[in-house]
Amino acid sequence: MKNWKSRAALAAALALTVFVLPRMAHAETYPDGVTDKDLATADAPPADWPATIHDNPVSYALMAEQLEIRNPGDLNTFKWDVQAWGGTDIDKLWFKTEGERTDAKYDGVRAELLYSRAVADYWDLQAGVRTDLASNTPSRSWAALGFQGLAPDFFEVQATAYASDNAHYALRGEVSYDIMFTQRLVLTPRVDAMLYSKDDPKRELGAGLSSAEAGARLRYEIRRELAPYIGVNWERKFGSTASMARAGGGDVELTTFVVGLRLWF
Repeated sequence: MKNWKSRAALAAALALTVFVLPRMAHAETYPDGVTDKDLATADAPPADWPATIHDNPVSYALMAEQLEIRNPGDLNTFKWDVQAWGGTDIDKLWFKTEGERTDAKYDGVRAELLYSRAVADYWDLQAGVRTDLASNTPSRSWAALGFQGLAPDFFEVQATAYASDNAHYALRGEVSYDIMFTQRLVLTPRVDAMLYSKDDPKRELGAGLSSAEAGARLRYEIRRELAPYIGVNWERKFGSTASMARAGGGDVELTTFVVGLRLWF
Protein backbone atom coordinates (compact mmCIF):
# COMPACT_ATOMS: atom_id res chain seq x y z
CA MET A 1 0.00 0.00 0.00
CA LYS A 2 2.79 2.32 0.94
CA ASN A 3 4.62 1.62 -2.33
CA TRP A 4 1.44 2.30 -4.32
CA LYS A 5 0.98 5.70 -2.65
CA SER A 6 4.61 6.60 -3.26
CA ARG A 7 4.31 5.67 -6.93
CA ALA A 8 1.10 7.69 -7.30
CA ALA A 9 2.71 10.74 -5.68
CA LEU A 10 5.73 10.42 -7.97
CA ALA A 11 3.50 10.13 -11.06
CA ALA A 12 1.52 13.20 -10.03
CA ALA A 13 4.72 15.16 -9.51
CA LEU A 14 6.01 14.15 -12.93
CA ALA A 15 2.74 15.11 -14.59
CA LEU A 16 2.82 18.48 -12.85
CA THR A 17 6.41 19.05 -13.95
CA VAL A 18 5.96 17.94 -17.56
CA PHE A 19 2.50 19.27 -18.45
CA VAL A 20 1.23 21.88 -16.03
CA LEU A 21 4.21 24.00 -14.99
CA PRO A 22 5.52 24.65 -18.57
CA ARG A 23 2.04 25.76 -19.65
CA MET A 24 1.78 28.09 -16.69
CA ALA A 25 5.20 29.60 -17.39
CA HIS A 26 4.42 29.91 -21.11
CA ALA A 27 1.08 31.56 -20.47
CA GLU A 28 2.69 34.22 -18.32
CA THR A 29 4.67 35.50 -21.33
CA TYR A 30 1.48 36.50 -23.22
CA PRO A 31 -0.47 39.69 -22.64
CA ASP A 32 -3.51 39.44 -20.41
CA GLY A 33 -6.31 37.43 -21.98
CA VAL A 34 -4.21 35.98 -24.85
CA THR A 35 -3.93 32.19 -25.04
CA ASP A 36 -2.23 29.62 -27.28
CA LYS A 37 -5.55 29.10 -29.06
CA ASP A 38 -5.76 32.82 -29.84
CA LEU A 39 -2.30 32.76 -31.42
CA ALA A 40 -3.02 29.60 -33.42
CA THR A 41 -6.19 31.08 -34.94
CA ALA A 42 -4.95 34.65 -35.34
CA ASP A 43 -5.76 36.40 -38.62
CA ALA A 44 -3.33 38.41 -40.75
CA PRO A 45 -2.66 42.03 -39.63
CA PRO A 46 -5.36 44.52 -40.64
CA ALA A 47 -4.92 46.56 -43.83
CA ASP A 48 -4.04 49.72 -41.90
CA TRP A 49 -1.30 47.96 -39.91
CA PRO A 50 2.08 49.77 -40.23
CA ALA A 51 4.23 48.42 -43.04
CA THR A 52 7.23 46.24 -42.32
CA ILE A 53 10.46 48.21 -41.97
CA HIS A 54 13.09 47.03 -44.47
CA ASP A 55 16.67 47.14 -43.24
CA ASN A 56 18.22 47.83 -46.66
CA PRO A 57 15.77 49.73 -48.90
CA VAL A 58 16.50 50.96 -52.42
CA SER A 59 16.77 54.75 -52.71
CA TYR A 60 17.86 57.36 -55.25
CA ALA A 61 19.41 60.84 -55.22
CA LEU A 62 20.69 63.52 -57.58
CA MET A 63 23.19 66.15 -56.40
CA ALA A 64 24.26 69.17 -58.44
CA GLU A 65 27.27 70.44 -56.51
CA GLN A 66 28.02 73.11 -59.10
CA LEU A 67 25.75 74.75 -61.65
CA GLU A 68 27.55 78.03 -62.10
CA ILE A 69 28.52 80.93 -64.31
CA ARG A 70 32.17 81.90 -64.09
CA ASN A 71 33.01 85.57 -64.41
CA PRO A 72 29.44 86.94 -64.21
CA GLY A 73 30.36 89.76 -66.63
CA ASP A 74 30.87 87.13 -69.35
CA LEU A 75 27.80 84.89 -69.52
CA ASN A 76 29.37 82.54 -72.09
CA THR A 77 31.13 80.32 -69.52
CA PHE A 78 29.07 77.69 -67.71
CA LYS A 79 30.41 74.95 -65.40
CA TRP A 80 28.60 71.91 -64.02
CA ASP A 81 29.41 69.13 -61.55
CA VAL A 82 26.54 66.68 -61.13
CA GLN A 83 26.28 63.26 -59.49
CA ALA A 84 23.41 60.78 -59.27
CA TRP A 85 23.11 57.42 -57.58
CA GLY A 86 20.61 54.66 -56.93
CA GLY A 87 20.78 51.55 -54.78
CA THR A 88 20.92 50.32 -51.21
CA ASP A 89 23.12 51.32 -48.28
CA ILE A 90 25.63 48.67 -49.38
CA ASP A 91 25.47 48.58 -53.19
CA LYS A 92 24.93 51.60 -55.46
CA LEU A 93 25.25 52.61 -59.10
CA TRP A 94 26.74 56.09 -59.57
CA PHE A 95 26.75 58.44 -62.54
CA LYS A 96 29.08 61.46 -62.37
CA THR A 97 29.58 64.21 -64.91
CA GLU A 98 31.62 67.39 -64.90
CA GLY A 99 32.58 69.89 -67.58
CA GLU A 100 32.63 73.42 -68.90
CA ARG A 101 31.03 75.17 -71.86
CA THR A 102 32.58 78.37 -73.20
CA ASP A 103 31.51 80.14 -76.41
CA ALA A 104 29.60 77.06 -77.61
CA LYS A 105 32.66 74.84 -77.08
CA TYR A 106 32.91 72.07 -74.48
CA ASP A 107 36.08 71.51 -72.48
CA GLY A 108 37.11 69.03 -69.81
CA VAL A 109 33.89 67.05 -70.02
CA ARG A 110 34.07 63.91 -67.89
CA ALA A 111 31.36 61.24 -67.52
CA GLU A 112 31.67 58.21 -65.25
CA LEU A 113 29.47 55.18 -64.59
CA LEU A 114 30.55 53.36 -61.42
CA TYR A 115 29.49 50.45 -59.24
CA SER A 116 29.95 51.34 -55.58
CA ARG A 117 30.27 48.98 -52.61
CA ALA A 118 30.37 50.05 -48.97
CA VAL A 119 33.55 48.57 -47.45
CA ALA A 120 33.69 50.44 -44.14
CA ASP A 121 31.77 53.04 -42.17
CA TYR A 122 31.45 56.13 -44.42
CA TRP A 123 33.70 54.64 -47.15
CA ASP A 124 32.81 53.19 -50.56
CA LEU A 125 34.96 51.35 -53.09
CA GLN A 126 34.04 52.24 -56.68
CA ALA A 127 34.81 50.67 -60.06
CA GLY A 128 33.57 51.36 -63.56
CA VAL A 129 34.28 53.37 -66.71
CA ARG A 130 35.01 56.99 -67.57
CA THR A 131 34.80 58.87 -70.88
CA ASP A 132 36.48 62.23 -71.62
CA LEU A 133 34.92 64.51 -74.23
CA ALA A 134 35.90 67.92 -75.62
CA SER A 135 35.26 69.98 -78.72
CA ASN A 136 37.79 69.48 -81.53
CA THR A 137 39.73 66.71 -79.69
CA PRO A 138 39.35 62.91 -79.74
CA SER A 139 37.45 61.27 -76.91
CA ARG A 140 39.14 58.78 -74.58
CA SER A 141 37.70 56.00 -72.42
CA TRP A 142 39.16 54.70 -69.17
CA ALA A 143 38.67 51.91 -66.68
CA ALA A 144 38.23 53.42 -63.21
CA LEU A 145 38.93 52.19 -59.67
CA GLY A 146 38.80 54.35 -56.57
CA PHE A 147 37.13 55.22 -53.31
CA GLN A 148 35.15 58.03 -51.76
CA GLY A 149 34.02 58.76 -48.24
CA LEU A 150 34.13 60.89 -45.15
CA ALA A 151 37.52 61.28 -43.47
CA PRO A 152 38.00 62.29 -39.82
CA ASP A 153 36.83 65.85 -39.07
CA PHE A 154 34.22 65.46 -41.85
CA PHE A 155 36.48 66.02 -44.87
CA GLU A 156 34.85 64.61 -48.01
CA VAL A 157 37.45 62.72 -50.03
CA GLN A 158 37.48 61.16 -53.50
CA ALA A 159 40.45 59.44 -55.15
CA THR A 160 40.28 57.48 -58.41
CA ALA A 161 42.88 55.76 -60.60
CA TYR A 162 42.30 55.33 -64.33
CA ALA A 163 43.77 53.11 -67.06
CA SER A 164 43.36 53.49 -70.81
CA ASP A 165 44.91 52.13 -73.99
CA ASN A 166 48.58 52.54 -74.94
CA ALA A 167 49.67 52.52 -71.28
CA HIS A 168 47.90 55.77 -70.42
CA TYR A 169 47.21 56.04 -66.67
CA ALA A 170 45.78 58.85 -64.59
CA LEU A 171 44.99 59.73 -60.99
CA ARG A 172 42.43 62.24 -59.74
CA GLY A 173 41.94 63.42 -56.17
CA GLU A 174 39.43 65.78 -54.57
CA VAL A 175 38.91 67.08 -51.02
CA SER A 176 36.16 69.38 -49.74
CA TYR A 177 34.88 70.56 -46.38
CA ASP A 178 31.76 72.37 -45.13
CA ILE A 179 32.23 75.24 -42.68
CA MET A 180 28.86 76.11 -41.15
CA PHE A 181 28.55 79.74 -40.00
CA THR A 182 24.84 79.21 -39.30
CA GLN A 183 22.31 76.48 -40.06
CA ARG A 184 21.82 78.04 -43.51
CA LEU A 185 25.07 79.87 -44.34
CA VAL A 186 27.82 77.42 -45.37
CA LEU A 187 31.31 77.95 -46.82
CA THR A 188 32.77 75.06 -48.82
CA PRO A 189 36.48 75.10 -49.75
CA ARG A 190 37.41 72.48 -52.35
CA VAL A 191 40.69 71.33 -53.92
CA ASP A 192 41.26 68.82 -56.71
CA ALA A 193 44.19 67.74 -58.86
CA MET A 194 44.82 65.59 -61.95
CA LEU A 195 47.93 63.56 -62.81
CA TYR A 196 48.81 61.63 -65.99
CA SER A 197 51.44 58.97 -66.68
CA LYS A 198 52.50 60.23 -70.13
CA ASP A 199 52.07 63.11 -72.56
CA ASP A 200 48.97 63.21 -74.75
CA PRO A 201 49.53 66.05 -77.25
CA LYS A 202 46.21 65.50 -79.06
CA ARG A 203 44.40 66.46 -75.87
CA GLU A 204 47.03 68.95 -74.63
CA LEU A 205 47.75 66.89 -71.51
CA GLY A 206 51.23 66.45 -70.08
CA ALA A 207 52.79 63.80 -67.86
CA GLY A 208 52.97 64.30 -64.11
CA LEU A 209 50.87 66.87 -62.29
CA SER A 210 48.73 68.21 -65.12
CA SER A 211 46.35 70.62 -63.41
CA ALA A 212 45.01 71.72 -60.05
CA GLU A 213 41.98 73.68 -59.00
CA ALA A 214 40.99 75.32 -55.71
CA GLY A 215 37.91 77.28 -54.82
CA ALA A 216 35.61 78.47 -52.07
CA ARG A 217 31.85 78.85 -52.39
CA LEU A 218 29.57 80.52 -49.88
CA ARG A 219 25.99 79.26 -50.13
CA TYR A 220 22.74 80.16 -48.44
CA GLU A 221 20.42 77.20 -48.02
CA ILE A 222 16.90 78.44 -48.66
CA ARG A 223 16.12 74.78 -48.16
CA ARG A 224 18.58 71.94 -47.76
CA GLU A 225 17.78 70.99 -51.33
CA LEU A 226 18.18 74.49 -52.79
CA ALA A 227 21.10 76.86 -52.19
CA PRO A 228 22.35 79.76 -54.34
CA TYR A 229 26.02 80.61 -53.87
CA ILE A 230 28.86 82.94 -54.79
CA GLY A 231 32.55 82.21 -54.74
CA VAL A 232 36.00 82.39 -56.26
CA ASN A 233 37.87 79.72 -58.20
CA TRP A 234 41.56 79.33 -59.10
CA GLU A 235 42.91 77.02 -61.83
CA ARG A 236 46.51 76.25 -62.79
CA LYS A 237 48.16 74.03 -65.40
CA PHE A 238 51.60 72.56 -64.76
CA GLY A 239 54.54 71.01 -66.63
CA SER A 240 53.99 69.88 -70.20
CA THR A 241 50.29 70.70 -69.96
CA ALA A 242 51.18 74.34 -69.27
CA SER A 243 53.66 74.38 -72.16
CA MET A 244 51.05 73.03 -74.56
CA ALA A 245 48.52 75.61 -73.37
CA ARG A 246 50.98 78.46 -73.94
CA ALA A 247 51.82 77.16 -77.42
CA GLY A 248 48.12 77.10 -78.28
CA GLY A 249 47.48 80.58 -76.91
CA GLY A 250 45.49 79.32 -73.91
CA ASP A 251 45.55 80.35 -70.26
CA VAL A 252 47.98 78.67 -67.87
CA GLU A 253 46.54 80.24 -64.71
CA LEU A 254 43.06 81.65 -64.22
CA THR A 255 41.14 83.13 -61.30
CA THR A 256 37.39 83.63 -61.72
CA PHE A 257 34.41 84.76 -59.68
CA VAL A 258 31.44 82.42 -59.75
CA VAL A 259 27.69 82.64 -59.20
CA GLY A 260 25.69 79.45 -59.08
CA LEU A 261 23.12 77.12 -57.64
CA ARG A 262 23.55 73.97 -55.61
CA LEU A 263 20.62 71.56 -55.46
CA TRP A 264 19.71 67.97 -54.74
CA PHE A 265 16.67 65.75 -54.65
